Amino acid sequence: MDLFGIASAVSGTITPPETVQVKRSTGYTVGTGRKQVPSYAPAVSVPANIQALDSVDLRQMEGINIQGTIQAIYLRGTLAGVIRPGGTGGDLVLRGPNFSETWLVVKVLESWPTWTKAAIVRQM
Repeated sequence: MDLFGIASAVSGTITPPETVQVKRSTGYTVGTGRKQVPSYAPAVSVPANIQALDSVDLRQMEGINIQGTIQAIYLRGTLAGVIRPGGTGGDLVLRGPNFSETWLVVKVLESWPTWTKAAIVRQM
């Protein structure tokens, strides 16, 4: 049963999906001054549903001390926040006009075989 598809069809009448680009973190390279420079795979366009965080999600976010504009993203596939043993940072989500807004995945809130819900924070 495609639970994500069923939920998307219902929620899409209220909040239509938008096309975003996802850039998966591939780790980092070492730049000048031996500074780590994040690296990403090429962007892939996918439909996503962006919503406000609910009270359960806000409680999950309490302890990580994140400030700024935070939203929840639902999409088919996987997203990842920081994975220290793997040496990767958070994935990036590009949205807005011409994909000009960059959002960082800071926490995966739900992960299922076919879809992911994650908290994203707008980067300035």
